[in-house]
Amino acid sequence: MPSTNAPTSDRPHLTAAQPTATHVPVGLDEPDPSFAEPPSADRFEGTARALAASGFTVLVARDRDEARAMVLDLLPEGVEVHQGASQTLDELGITRELAESGRYDAIRPRLWSMDRATQGNEMRRLGAAPDYMLGSVQAVTEDGQLVAASKTGSQLGPYASGAGHVILVAGAQKIVADLPAALRRIERYSLPIEDVRSREAYGVGSAVNKVLILRGELRPDRVTVILVREPLGT
Repeated sequence: MPSTNAPTSDRPHLTAAQPTATHVPVGLDEPDPSFAEPPSADRFEGTARALAASGFTVLVARDRDEARAMVLDLLPEGVEVHQGASQTLDELGITRELAESGRYDAIRPRLWSMDRATQGNEMRRLGAAPDYMLGSVQAVTEDGQLVAASKTGSQLGPYASGAGHVILVAGAQKIVADLPAALRRIERYSLPIEDVRSREAYGVGSAVNKVLILRGELRPDRVTVILVREPLGT
C-alpha cells in the first residue's frame, strides 16, 4: 500500500520507508486460524442487519464474482476513484480494473507517477478527498461496527469523512463477536499475514499504528458495505 496508497483496508501495513517506531509485537506468532472461519448464517444475517441499523448501506453478495459486479455497478463511468492497497480488491480484480480499464479517473496510478519529494503536498491532498474511495476492513462486529487498521493511515481519513462515497468489501470470515474480538483479529491474524507480505515485498515489517472504528454513518448512502458470504481477503 508508494506510501500514499498503503496500507489500505485489509492490509494493516505498507510503504518501504517508514519510521522504526511502530506498534508491532516482537516475534509475531503464526496467524490464528480461528479468525479465518466464516460465521453461521444467522450471525452473518444479524451482522448485516446491525450494519444497516448503524446507517451503512448494506449489500450482500453470494460470492466474489457478485461482489465484483456490485462494486463496478456502484461506480459511475469516468468518476474519480481511489483505493489503498487491498488484498480484497486485488482478489476481486478491482485493482487492475481501476488501473487499466480507462473507464475511471483513478487516483492511485496518478500518485505513482508523482514525485513525493517535490509534489508531496499535492499527493496528500489528492488522496485525502476522492469522490469515491474503495477498500476493506480487518473486522466487522456483530453489533455493526467496522474496524480498519493501518500502518500509515492514508486510507483512514477518506473512510471516516474525506471521501464523497466509500465502498467497503468484507469477506464473511471478518465477522467477529465484538470490538475486543475485532482488535484481537487484527493483531493475531491480519498483522502476521501482512507482516510476511511486507517483508517479502519491501524488506520491512508491518505494524498496526492506527485503527479506525466506524460505528455509524450520518449521511445516507455515503458508506456502502458489501458483505460477501464466502471468505475474501485477510
